[in-house]
Amino acid sequence: MKKTVAILIAGPTASGKSALAHALAEQLSGIVINADSMQVYRELRILTARPSEAEAGAVTYRLYGHVPGDEAYSAARYADEVRIALAEARAAEKLPIVVGGTGLYFKALLEGLSPIPPIPAEIRTRWREAAVEQGAASLHAQLAARDPVMAARLRPSDPQRIVRALEVLEATGVSLAQWQEVPGEPVIQLDDALPLVVSPPREVLRQRIDARFDAMIEEGAIEEVRALAHLGLDPDLPLMRALGVRPLMDMLAGRVNATEAAEGAKAESRQYAKRQTTWLKSNMSAWKWQDTQDMQSLPRQLCDFIKA
Repeated sequence: MKKTVAILIAGPTASGKSALAHALAEQLSGIVINADSMQVYRELRILTARPSEAEAGAVTYRLYGHVPGDEAYSAARYADEVRIALAEARAAEKLPIVVGGTGLYFKALLEGLSPIPPIPAEIRTRWREAAVEQGAASLHAQLAARDPVMAARLRPSDPQRIVRALEVLEATGVSLAQWQEVPGEPVIQLDDALPLVVSPPREVLRQRIDARFDAMIEEGAIEEVRALAHLGLDPDLPLMRALGVRPLMDMLAGRVNATEAAEGAKAESRQYAKRQTTWLKSNMSAWKWQDTQDMQSLPRQLCDFIKA
C-alpha cells in the first residue's frame, strides 16, 4: 500500500474530529495541524474548542491560538503557514494530521490558491477604513458598479470579502473572480493522504453540540467573552463572528438572559453544522466518511489501516 504522508480530518463542529486527531497523533507519533479558521485566534480558547493545556502537553499542535483577534487571518496566510508546519513535521519524522472544519483551508491545502499579487499596504488600509466609515452595503454597491460579476458572488453584509474584492481590483486592475479561475499550487496531493470526514448522525451531533456548549460555560466561556468585549474590537472582525460570541455578548449587555443566550448559541452552532455538512457532502464525497458510532475503536482501526 502507498505510504500515507498526511492524514486529513474534516467534519462539522462538535463532531469529535479533534479527539480523533489527538488519538491518532498519540498512536502514530503525529503532529496535529489546525484547519479551523477560529481556532487560530488567541483570545477564545474555550469557546472555539482549542486543545486544552493537557492535550497540548501530550501531543504537538501547530497553528492554534497564534493570531491576535484584531487581525483578519486569511486563507492565503494559512496556505503559507501550513506549508511550514508540514515541512517541520516531516523534518521531525512526524506524521502530519490536519484537522478542522474550514473548507477553504482544505481547498488551499489540496488545490492551492490563485496567485494574486501582494496588495500594497496603503490600498489595503484605505479600503478597510472605508468599510468602517461607510459600511459593507455601501462598499458592495461600489463593487457592483465596478465589478458586477464579483459583487453577485458576495453578500452585501460581508465586509471582509467585499473589501478583499475591492482591494484586489484596485491593486491589480483584474477582478478577483478572474484571479480565482487561475489554478494554484497544491500543498498536499490528495492521493498521498488519508482523507477522512467525521460525520455523526444528526441527532447525535445535536446532542454533542448542546453538551459541549454547556461544558464550555462551566469551563469559563462567559468570562472569556467578557474579556473579549473589553478589548473593544471591530464587530466585523472574523473573531467576533465565532460561534457563541454574539449570544453571550447580548447576555453580558443585559439584552437576553442566560437561558436565552445558551439556546441562541446552541441554535447558531446547529445551523452552522448543517451548512458545514452540506458543504462537505458537495466537496468531499470521495473522502472516507466515519459516522463515529464507535469512537473508541476508530483510532485503532485507522492505525491498523495506515500501518498495513
